[in-house]
Amino acid sequence: MQTRFSASQSVELKVPEQPIPIQHYLRQPHRLITALVDSSRVEALGGDRFRLKMRPITFLTLSLQPTVDIDIWNDAEGGITLRSAGSEILGVDYINERFHLDLLGQLMPVQTRYGTRLLGQANLQVEVGLPPALWVTPRPLLEATGNGLLRSVLGTIKQRLMHQLLVDYENWVRAQLAEPARAPLSFAPDLAAD
Repeated sequence: MQTRFSASQSVELKVPEQPIPIQHYLRQPHRLITALVDSSRVEALGGDRFRLKMRPITFLTLSLQPTVDIDIWNDAEGGITLRSAGSEILGVDYINERFHLDLLGQLMPVQTRYGTRLLGQANLQVEVGLPPALWVTPRPLLEATGNGLLRSVLGTIKQRLMHQLLVDYENWVRAQLAEPARAPLSFAPDLAAD
């Protein structure tokens, strides 16, 4: 039985004023990924693609561990977009062969008269073929459980984003300001040689 679950989550963060605007921080995808997910669960795949190994989750009688490949890129306005590029369920081959996850998330810095805010939106959709043992479960119960599980996943990511992203941004600014300034080399023409 093929079933679809979905959830959305929005976020708004007030960004503390720093000497370096947050747009510069957002240009470093690896920092954003590790702010969203514990670094022990992230594998860099090259370029701006990362593999996220999520914590095991329980859906009715099944224990599942999703793994998601994420592409991340910046746009011209200084925002950042994340999109799933592939997914896998570890541990249950039947479900893995019938599993598709689609994630789209965006985070955009917006200047207001009160300072900078980060506005974000994430949409998560999962399509999965459930094993025959769950076919007798009423569809409303399946949908409520699946949608609730996805809301919980996005809620956890939101909480981590709201705390960890701003902490990491402040740490990054301090590290940037602590680096010794490198003066550009000057190559003035030697006029005396003429």
